[in-house]
Amino acid sequence: MGRHSLPDEYGAAAPDPRPRARGRTVAIATVLVLTAAAGTAVAGRTGLLPLGGSCGDEAVRVDVVAAPDIAPALRQAATHIREQEVTSDGHCMDVRVTARDAYRVADALRAGKGGDYEVWVPDSALWLDRAVSDTDSTSVTPTGNLAATPVGVAMLPSAARSLGWPSKTYSWAELAATATEGDKLRLGTADPARSAPGLLALTMIGASASAAGDDDDTQVAAAAKILASRMSDSDGQVLDTLARDASGTEQGNPRRNQAVILTEQAAHRHNAGAGEEDLGLFYPKDGAPLLDYPFALVDERGQSTDESRAAVRLMTFFGEPEGRRLLARHGFRPESGDPDESVVTAAGGRTPQPYDQDGFEPPAPEAVQETLGMWTITVQSARLTTVVDASGSMGQPVPGRGQSRMDVTKASLIQALSQFTPDDEIGLWEFATHLDGDKDYRKLVETRRLGDRDGKGKAHRDRLTAAFGDLTPVPDGATGLYDTTLAAYRAAQESYVSGKFNALVILTDGVNEDPGSISRSSLVAELEGLRDTDRPVPVIAIAVGPAADKEEVKEIAEATGGSGHQVSDPAQIHAVILKAIMEAGSTV
Repeated sequence: MGRHSLPDEYGAAAPDPRPRARGRTVAIATVLVLTAAAGTAVAGRTGLLPLGGSCGDEAVRVDVVAAPDIAPALRQAATHIREQEVTSDGHCMDVRVTARDAYRVADALRAGKGGDYEVWVPDSALWLDRAVSDTDSTSVTPTGNLAATPVGVAMLPSAARSLGWPSKTYSWAELAATATEGDKLRLGTADPARSAPGLLALTMIGASASAAGDDDDTQVAAAAKILASRMSDSDGQVLDTLARDASGTEQGNPRRNQAVILTEQAAHRHNAGAGEEDLGLFYPKDGAPLLDYPFALVDERGQSTDESRAAVRLMTFFGEPEGRRLLARHGFRPESGDPDESVVTAAGGRTPQPYDQDGFEPPAPEAVQETLGMWTITVQSARLTTVVDASGSMGQPVPGRGQSRMDVTKASLIQALSQFTPDDEIGLWEFATHLDGDKDYRKLVETRRLGDRDGKGKAHRDRLTAAFGDLTPVPDGATGLYDTTLAAYRAAQESYVSGKFNALVILTDGVNEDPGSISRSSLVAELEGLRDTDRPVPVIAIAVGPAADKEEVKEIAEATGGSGHQVSDPAQIHAVILKAIMEAGSTV
């Protein structure tokens, strides 16, 4: 058997380390930062180290933890390296590969609990950012990228044909809109908090809707709710949610998905399976983000020179012809992302699906982080207390609608209510001035689960819907905003429920008109003093109509970590509430 030692120049056969127009997020490190001992890399790059020698020496062991989708390719590479006596500095290499979900590894490294392996190969650089986000994190040194695969939407043949595949192309926003239109397309995903494909796809939906001039916040929130209802825990489980066969029982089962967010590589693997229905793969026309499979050294300073150099040798193997062929056989593209026609076809890609898009810029890290925060909030159960202005001015007509501000507000609140699940908890207060003795506010409905039922079997959602419908402006009532806000905030804090998104939603069409109330500056100071970052209750304050003061509600809300908004038409309230939830999520 032949022997293949490390080239004099480490980078000679390695993936191109130059930044590409695709905007990849992992910086390609030179071997100067890879070696555990000073000077070793310099010697290796200049050929001063003896790279030949007998393979009879004791093998250098390299333990690799890799994402489950690329682990089989790494194991096959390890077998090839052993059988062909590929060496590093004349030493045989004993490469051992363990498959482990990237999110689990990232969380362990962030907590400083890594170090029993030399190399980590997650499916995306997103996990590197997560792994090193704390000061006590285990050191992770990226050195390059092994492979790539784009994220698309894979569909069962019947669903793909119904959408015009392969001739018709769609944007991410258009595919998401199809999935939110009743039962037109049952679309599933892996949990974006645990899945890079799921997170990147959700981020692209937002970017796509924004580029189309749509209300991207509302569209992403709606898509997130649909995806959350059809979510799998991990990428390894998402294919199991598809209909198992072409029978009417399976195809019509509402619990079975017709399409899933999937990588080209996963579709390739699925289509190669015996007895499986081949999937059709949509590559959205506004860009398919790439998984980039970074190759990273873990706790590099704790590694010996032989270990770190052997790890680098493993990486360079995938830049050699045999390594590239091996990756293609497993359904991966080279790290440049350039398509391999045979891989694309086997994965279900067909012309004119845009599977090769030069110049596509992937989502910015900030956009991805905001999407993750939004998702975290959206899939959590919410606990919201809604506080509605019932002052006399809410009886004024809304221009062009023939309805009062209160009538339109009630309809918008009922529409917003339809977006929440039975596990969400929502209550209702109203306020004006002196509604309950000297109090400017009155509690109408307790904050409880929408799915709870009273002694007569009536659901809390129905009680709340009826209460929204019964809201009526108080004749000659003024706006007692400040005292109400403070009382409602204290009540929300006292009833805080851990594990839920707790918030206070305040709707007002005017400024504070109670001369005997707390002052604005005192209210803000009180709220800032009560704010508890361990038990956050952000205020979402919405100023309705021209007489409301946006700056006032913004100042009040921001004192709690919340946000202030203004709408000219009360019909916009439901969309603003969803947007505010997303903004709260972006700070998580």
